[in-house]
Amino acid sequence: MTVPRELARVLTLRDLVLIVVGTTIGSGIFTVPGAVLRQSGGDLGVALVVWVVGSVLALLGALTFGELGAMLPDAGGSYVYVREAFGSLPAFLLGWALFLAINTVSTATLAVAFANYLGELVPLPPAAHDFAAVAMIAAVAAVNIRGVRHAASVQNWSTGLKVAAILALAAAGFALGDGFHGTGTRAFITPLSLALLSAAGVALLGVLWAYEGWQNVTNSAGEARDPQRTFARGIGLGTAALVAIYLTANAGYVAALGAAGVAATDRVAADVVRTLFGSDAARVVTLVILVSIFSAANGLALTGPRMYFAMARDGVFFRSLADVHPRFGTPALAVAVSALWAMLLAVSGTFEQLFTYVVFASWIFAALAAASVFVLRRRRPDAPRPFRVPGYPVTPALFIAAAAAIVGNTIVARPAQALIGLGIVATGVPAYFTWTWHRRRRRE
Repeated sequence: MTVPRELARVLTLRDLVLIVVGTTIGSGIFTVPGAVLRQSGGDLGVALVVWVVGSVLALLGALTFGELGAMLPDAGGSYVYVREAFGSLPAFLLGWALFLAINTVSTATLAVAFANYLGELVPLPPAAHDFAAVAMIAAVAAVNIRGVRHAASVQNWSTGLKVAAILALAAAGFALGDGFHGTGTRAFITPLSLALLSAAGVALLGVLWAYEGWQNVTNSAGEARDPQRTFARGIGLGTAALVAIYLTANAGYVAALGAAGVAATDRVAADVVRTLFGSDAARVVTLVILVSIFSAANGLALTGPRMYFAMARDGVFFRSLADVHPRFGTPALAVAVSALWAMLLAVSGTFEQLFTYVVFASWIFAALAAASVFVLRRRRPDAPRPFRVPGYPVTPALFIAAAAAIVGNTIVARPAQALIGLGIVATGVPAYFTWTWHRRRRRE
């Protein structure tokens, strides 16, 4: 049997939209709104502005990546954009950071959160807790090894269920709650000051964390049908849907609990259900969160390994990860290896420290990938661009500036952690030269 060298293009526009939505919505929208409102001084108007600004930044990024993905519709996404614009070493460091820490740590975080929430339904001793986390990662890996069409169907159904639950909860808040008329609701009454802007900046980090993941769909452009036509629409519509879902959910929370009630909790969705329907019904939220976490982890497994596949195909990563399974047509080894590393991180408990060190690095690479649009427009002016980012050059420039501000703020606020994070990323330099040396030796 001949082993296929390329991944099959089976993902439709609907699949792309739901990958964006499903990968991004994990547990953030169920927990973050309370912290954002507190950091906004309890002023509902300020919190709304923070959510809108975060939403606009996500949309600016999606539009920028839409042009790049339609122009270079290959497996690997951001890795491919950075490679073509800035060279193989920066691209490798991007993929190295995602494999070593960012994507795999995100999977480990989701797995441990899954076990934590499962423990609210069924008591789990420590050993069973670790087993539940590992089992979730294994289940997600098995689904994604089995076939991209199979994995996309799981993603579509699980995403549909959790979005329906979020919107139903918001609708219940509007119908049964009276939070907007509470005496503690304040909007746009906080005087503008440097202290307020600083606090809003901190709150914005929480919003951007809730949006983290929309760009992962770029890794799957190599499996999209007619990507020149569908990819930009998929990432744009998916991100726009996220904005609508998040803003609706926040409004529903406030309608149910009032601004003070939302600010007082880090488990806002559960408190909404408890307030509207009683304590027993709050367990339903736990089930929804479990589905949401599984969907987000499935989205990471559906997208992330495609970057490692592209790196291996370029000869700068483990060669076997470039293999396509002869029966399932998936980068099965890339999926399995990333899953195994995520399992080790989840069981060891080191993922929290690693995540703290490297999470800001994802914004360095997001800015670098977005900057590729400037380089490629200059270097390849005649390349086919089925979609051009509207508002160029302002749109990508604003996104890059926001990403740079986040990175700069992290370096100033947490210099030691930032330095360690950069050191972790820098471990990819000797790894890169080792692989390139072996690649030259094989050619000689």
